[in-house]
Amino acid sequence: MLYTLITGACGGLGGAFVRLLAERGEPLFLTGRSEIKLKERAEELRRQTSSLSVQYFPCDLSDETSRRAFFRKTDAEGIRFSRLIYVAGADIQKPFERYTQEKLTFQTRVNFEGAISFTRAVIKRAPLDGNTELLAIGSVSGIYPMPFFALYSATKRALAQFYAALRVELKGRAKVTCVLPGAIPTRDDVRENIRAQGVWGRLAAISADRVAQKSLEAVQKNRRTPVIGFWNRVMQAGTALVPLSWKMRFIEKRWGKTEKDAFPLEEEG
Repeated sequence: MLYTLITGACGGLGGAFVRLLAERGEPLFLTGRSEIKLKERAEELRRQTSSLSVQYFPCDLSDETSRRAFFRKTDAEGIRFSRLIYVAGADIQKPFERYTQEKLTFQTRVNFEGAISFTRAVIKRAPLDGNTELLAIGSVSGIYPMPFFALYSATKRALAQFYAALRVELKGRAKVTCVLPGAIPTRDDVRENIRAQGVWGRLAAISADRVAQKSLEAVQKNRRTPVIGFWNRVMQAGTALVPLSWKMRFIEKRWGKTEKDAFPLEEEG
């Protein structure tokens, strides 16, 4: 049996993918940092659809040892994957000088290193018969450099470029897509951030359910880096000829007003 592997399965967007694919009756393998939350989500899915094949195993995507343990577990059970949905990400927003080394490492590894590590592992365990799907969740924040959101923006840009190149390497063997959504109001701090952006923030925001639906449609069509959301596409097209220095000054004024960081780390004091 081939499974869809979903990272960040306990989060708002990950949960939207889980619900959508569960409704289709597709076998699911869920991962995230919390084993308790994974167990609760899996048990809920089984209660709703007794015939659904759903498995889970926790993984800290920022930790190489944890990633290796994850695939040792799936290999031991003969698990194979036909689709990867890499949802996990750390959308930390604050001045870079206020990062600790632990938080810097965590965000970089989860957003980029974990994504390429899981992508490689899935490729090694997938049929690559042309039906395999590799889907990564990027961000419109990666289109331009973003003061006060600099590390997130850079890692999402790197992820999109990696997937674009990989798409060429795997042509005819797998569908490879990195979607670029705007803000997704799944947490209180994200909703506050959207509110602080005013009218444009509200226009650019898009629900987790819609992002999940449009993302699956995009990878099935083997699109490269589609922007999700009408107003986000308008933003991209409308600012294409604006000098980068102007765009960054605008971003600096807007994004410097708020901060968000919903990812506490035990190492930080």
